[in-house]
Amino acid sequence: MKFSRTLVALVAVVVIAFVAIGVRVIIWSGQDSAAGGNLPAIGGPFTLTDQTGKTVSDRDFQGRYMLIFFGYTFCPDVCPTTLSTVAAALEKLGPAAARKVVPVFVTVDPERDTAEVMRDYVGAFGSGFVGLTGTPDQIAKVAKAFKVYAAKVKGDSPGQYSVDHSAILYLMGPDGRFVAHFTHGMSADDLAAGLKKHVG
Repeated sequence: MKFSRTLVALVAVVVIAFVAIGVRVIIWSGQDSAAGGNLPAIGGPFTLTDQTGKTVSDRDFQGRYMLIFFGYTFCPDVCPTTLSTVAAALEKLGPAAARKVVPVFVTVDPERDTAEVMRDYVGAFGSGFVGLTGTPDQIAKVAKAFKVYAAKVKGDSPGQYSVDHSAILYLMGPDGRFVAHFTHGMSADDLAAGLKKHVG
């Protein structure tokens, strides 16, 4: 009897896990405007501060595609690797197509990532990169709109911590609406090919 209860509990856990995975796959199945599927509700209006200290909103980017990545400047590997891939992919697109895309890096660590810090960081990846920061409330709001996960991981002292965060590139259309997403780990060639489908 005890074995049966254990087996039932194990089966239940497996079923729940598969359901959770299934929901994630449905949301991120690569549906985009080209496929004509129902797009997930991602993005929305925002007001943040760019790397020059200027207040900007989503309206300032209308008319161009935004390729958005959420991360932080103290990130040891995922963020610099992803932004380097973005820079290489835009170069592969060619000047005409690349001009249609604004690469945007939004911090999930506004306490340390000031406008000045963001300026130095995004500048290392290209002059066209935009770094956005803001108050903790502003960042929390935009992260929620983009379904971004971010959580502090305590370090040895209060000022030393890392941030565990999701690693997805969001492509937003000239109208500000979600177009497609790209997962971490894509090569520059694959990202360039994916962008070309939408940007031309």
